[in-house]
Amino acid sequence: MSADQSKVESFLYREARLMDENAYDEWLSLWTDDALYWVPCNRDDSDPAREISAIYDDRARLQGRIDRLKSGVAYAQDPKSRMRRLISNIEIEKADNGELIVSSNFMLVELRRSKQDLFAGRSIHRLRSEGDSFRICHKKVLLVNNDEVIDNLTFLV
Repeated sequence: MSADQSKVESFLYREARLMDENAYDEWLSLWTDDALYWVPCNRDDSDPAREISAIYDDRARLQGRIDRLKSGVAYAQDPKSRMRRLISNIEIEKADNGELIVSSNFMLVELRRSKQDLFAGRSIHRLRSEGDSFRICHKKVLLVNNDEVIDNLTFLV
């Protein structure tokens, strides 16, 4: 395993833990100012300019999402979801501009109001090196069930 592989894996595991533990500000600090967080609907290769997305947030919208989650008045997260996720099948490519394109599979268990849901999918991160770690400039989450009704996707996926 290369040093980059180990660092990338550690970064993804940390991001997963921050999402699972509702460490919103720490999670947001992982993102660049020009960040984009995208969860397509209906199919993986949709055009977000022409079709609806479950989530299509730039940095300002991410900040608004976090502010709502922290406010205590986000009904869809009252009580907050309890979550744990597993990350696997991590693959790393170098982009032409020096960023890393990191693909991984995940399984996420969410429990809220005695209802447990299972989400599975593939995340594609574009990471920029910063010091001895990385920051996320783009994240696309391809949910296996993105063409089905999803009751509540107000948590971080």
